[in-house]
Amino acid sequence: MLTFAEYRKMDATALAEAIAKGELAAGEVLETAIARAEAVNPAINAIVHQQFDQARQTIAAGTAPDGPFKNVPYLLKDLGAFDAGQPCTFGSRLWVDFVPDHDATYTERCKAAGLVIMGRTNTPEMGLNATTEPALHGATPNPWNAAHSAGGSSGGSAAAVIAGILPMAHATDGGGSIRIPAANCGLFGVKPTRGRNPAGPDVGEGWSGMSTGHVVSRSVRDSARMMDCTHGPAPGDPYAAPAPARPFAEEVGAAPGRLRIAVMTDGFDGLALDPECVKGVENAAKLCADLGHHVEPAQPKLDVGALVQASRTVIAGNVRTAVRLRCEALGREPSGQDVEAITWAFAEEGAKSSAGDYAAAVMTLHQSSRQLAAFFQNHDLILSSTLRHPPLPLGTISMQDNDLDHYCQALFEEEIAITPFYNTSGCPAMTVPLHMSAGGLPVGIHFGAPFGDEATLFRLAAQLEAAAPWFDRVPD
Repeated sequence: MLTFAEYRKMDATALAEAIAKGELAAGEVLETAIARAEAVNPAINAIVHQQFDQARQTIAAGTAPDGPFKNVPYLLKDLGAFDAGQPCTFGSRLWVDFVPDHDATYTERCKAAGLVIMGRTNTPEMGLNATTEPALHGATPNPWNAAHSAGGSSGGSAAAVIAGILPMAHATDGGGSIRIPAANCGLFGVKPTRGRNPAGPDVGEGWSGMSTGHVVSRSVRDSARMMDCTHGPAPGDPYAAPAPARPFAEEVGAAPGRLRIAVMTDGFDGLALDPECVKGVENAAKLCADLGHHVEPAQPKLDVGALVQASRTVIAGNVRTAVRLRCEALGREPSGQDVEAITWAFAEEGAKSSAGDYAAAVMTLHQSSRQLAAFFQNHDLILSSTLRHPPLPLGTISMQDNDLDHYCQALFEEEIAITPFYNTSGCPAMTVPLHMSAGGLPVGIHFGAPFGDEATLFRLAAQLEAAAPWFDRVPD
């Protein structure tokens, strides 16, 4: 029988290969994942909807397609990525009884890759927080230290992966929601280029292109191979990212060349980072230099205040629309009693904004695309900390605060000084688990790349993974 110790030493690629060769039975892999979930989920609250029996039936029937991850267990985040006949709550009591009757395009591609879905993971309501503490499902603590946040909004997925339930899980990112929990939990996470992965069929784009989906993983190759499985436009998509020159999996292990890396030791807003984050950036810069890359201090100039306000306008408009449409489906008027305080504050602000306000906000977001594109004419990557601080204590940023100004200030000034500006620009970015704080908490190191250039990120990530391995660094 497969032991948990043996299971934990394998990434999704290794599991798929062992199953395909007959070295492991698909059923025992799934049962190992389920046993681990049953052992740790009561403490970490990562999985909020179980599909264990359905997964067992898929394995028993042998109906998983012959994709690269055939019969590997997988978890979907409880935010979009619809799975027909299975609930999707968006972390909200407003959607507590919602069951979609169709798969999202992304889910279709996950299933075509052979992945076996075994449940859904915790998320803050509508993905609106950098920590995962929804009123509906409760908090997801960090498996490294339960007093601290696993991050958000894909906190359930990240906690599940680092706790050993499975080696890779679905995540989404509208302001850092792949990279924040990956950084907090000591995982690898890539936010793809705008339009790289499909958002349909229910929407053409998430949050005016700021939001996209992918995975958090323990290995670089899993992330690259998964992007090969999911990327590319679907019929009716409004736009698509530039096609890659070759499969992303082929970039893993390919020589990155001598990269020109700009180094930031503060946020895009110019405010200081926690000393542990600065230390992590400095160590990563030295590692990159030792690997032969050109490293120099440099920082693009962004109008952070304008971009924060524009992001807020876009998010508020989308929240208002989602709440209104759901309430229409339920046959009632929207009410603050349906959602958490900050969600309702966003919805109210969205109701007050005009079409002109929204259009102006989108124009402002697009300016960051131009500004970063100009900066990347002279640099290949931007190196920074992923977050302002190491993982924050649970409760630091609360959605029970009904003061939207205060909430947004806390969110941007306390936590997300880097990540959102790759969402506004559409540029790809990754967090790499290269540093641990003196207090024993992971600190993610962030790299941003030009629009469409995930290839360089995967090449460098694989190089860093070989030089400073992190796969076996897991909590007890």
